Amino acid sequence: MSKKNKAGASNLGRQLIKDRFGHTPRRKVDNDTMLHTTELQDGYDWGRLNLSSVTEESSFQAFLRTAELAGTEFQAEKLNITFVNPKARVGLLSKTQEQQMHLKHEEHRDQLKIPRRPKWSKETSAVDLERSENEAFLNWRRDLALLQEDEEILMTPYEKNLEFWRQLWRVVERSDVVVQIVDARNPLLFRSLDLELYVKEVKNTKMNMILVNKSDLLTQEQRKYWAEYFDKEGIRTAFYSATLVEEELKAESAKHKDTESALQLDEVRKAAEEIQQSLDAVEQTLEAIEKKIQTDELKKNDLPVLPGDKNSPRLLSRVELIEFLRHVYTGPRHTEQHVTIGMVGYPNVGKSSTINSLMTVKKVSVSATPGKTKRFQTLYLDTDILLCDCPGLVMPSFVLTKADMLLNGILPIDQMRDHVPAVNLLCERIPRHVLEDKYGIVIAKPLEGEDMERPPHSEELLLAYGYNRGFMTSNGQPDQARSARYVLKDYVNGKLLYAVAPPSIDQAEYHKFPERQRKVIEESQLPGQQQRAMRINKSTAKELDHQFFEAKPNHAHVKGRSNFPHVRLANDGSLVASSGQSGPEAKPWRHVKKERREKLRKKFSHLDEH
Repeated sequence: MSKKNKAGASNLGRQLIKDRFGHTPRRKVDNDTMLHTTELQDGYDWGRLNLSSVTEESSFQAFLRTAELAGTEFQAEKLNITFVNPKARVGLLSKTQEQQMHLKHEEHRDQLKIPRRPKWSKETSAVDLERSENEAFLNWRRDLALLQEDEEILMTPYEKNLEFWRQLWRVVERSDVVVQIVDARNPLLFRSLDLELYVKEVKNTKMNMILVNKSDLLTQEQRKYWAEYFDKEGIRTAFYSATLVEEELKAESAKHKDTESALQLDEVRKAAEEIQQSLDAVEQTLEAIEKKIQTDELKKNDLPVLPGDKNSPRLLSRVELIEFLRHVYTGPRHTEQHVTIGMVGYPNVGKSSTINSLMTVKKVSVSATPGKTKRFQTLYLDTDILLCDCPGLVMPSFVLTKADMLLNGILPIDQMRDHVPAVNLLCERIPRHVLEDKYGIVIAKPLEGEDMERPPHSEELLLAYGYNRGFMTSNGQPDQARSARYVLKDYVNGKLLYAVAPPSIDQAEYHKFPERQRKVIEESQLPGQQQRAMRINKSTAKELDHQFFEAKPNHAHVKGRSNFPHVRLANDGSLVASSGQSGPEAKPWRHVKKERREKLRKKFSHLDEH
């Protein structure tokens, strides 16, 4: 059998196997145009009954589902691709655009509302109340969507589940003081002015308050600026750090355990007997002394306990915050026996951590994702203080870009698709020397002809960080996507600190970065492999000049073929036959070594250098 027939037999067997076990052929689209249409038969029947639960869907799926429900047709252009330069300010706004957006935000600030609970009475039935709540909620969502679409304003992703807003309504109705917990690095982003108005609408005697969490990240002077700002706004404010309090509690617990283990068993028994004998006699005396000490300490530190006093920039401890909550409200109470404090805040501002630190034990599960707490909870902090914990709510707020939402912890970093805008914004906020000191890296300097004072691009930071940490891809390049997640999480957790100033204070005066700590290292002092890994574009100006002037030609340029093995050039310029040839009829390809084949990986190894 010939080779052709053998090949045909093997192809026949392979084809039979494919027909039986292979993948089903793709369905071909009838139209060969460059448009997506509703007539596209892509194997998914959008009209059939789908019983799967849909909690989240992409914009494309939502568009197709809406088009199917509305019975409308659509056309969209295929291959609508835009190539972007990673060194440009991708996803960020220019200074002029930022000013225009800030003016738009101020103009439409009064339209940034939260849903209200419709008015009801005891005669209102449950069905009528639910219907009116749904109608009011849909109108609220429609108004926000129109605001985003008509004015082209970017807004934070807000809670779209009515049940969570119902929990907020119940917390506001039964609370005497509604406390908004905000992040100290950007308090105004997490503060809802409309929530404060809604609290007063429910009952004018209720009180609004702001608890600035993570205040240990701010200096005393920065806290003073915010205390003065909120004084002008006419709202009570307290500064607190749940993380710092939890660390102190852990340190005290560890110290107590070490002290107990150091004591001998006999000493413990003797001490226990002595304490037992004297405990009943001095218990009342100790309580009186403790109350007196707490009162004297509060007076000594000028802790404001009356609503008429000004806000204090001091960082409150756990005991001081409890006393502050106990005395801050003097109006009529929802329950006479205790004052009810409603705790409201975004999912990532430390609301649950604050409650756990006040209770000294874990009462509330901690999570940065909305929806962890399904229902509001009531916890007795003391006999006369009741905490009412509301589920974490993402309220609508104005932002400039999605990169802003990532850096403020509103959007989860692990679900991030494009890291370039967020890292570019981070590089604009954090100076080059701070990044180099923090991570112990050397970021590539700007090329010749560029602004030497410009902030580093995302590519330059991530290449240096990825190489330093050993985050490499399969082709030997630093993994930029993985490096971006680590750097952005450091920013969200406060390891890379950037605090936003109040509106009346200059940002450069408010937040001052530390001076350079490490010695400046030039890029030329690094190993060659690290230098190549720090730049995707390896052709710098110096390298191009060096390659051009080092390549010296050692022969003259000759037009046409010049490699004739049986002919040589004589001194007088004439052509003569080479030695060893019998004449012009000799075969010139004899006695010539054929060019050896080189492996491609050796031939192109210079392209794989990093």
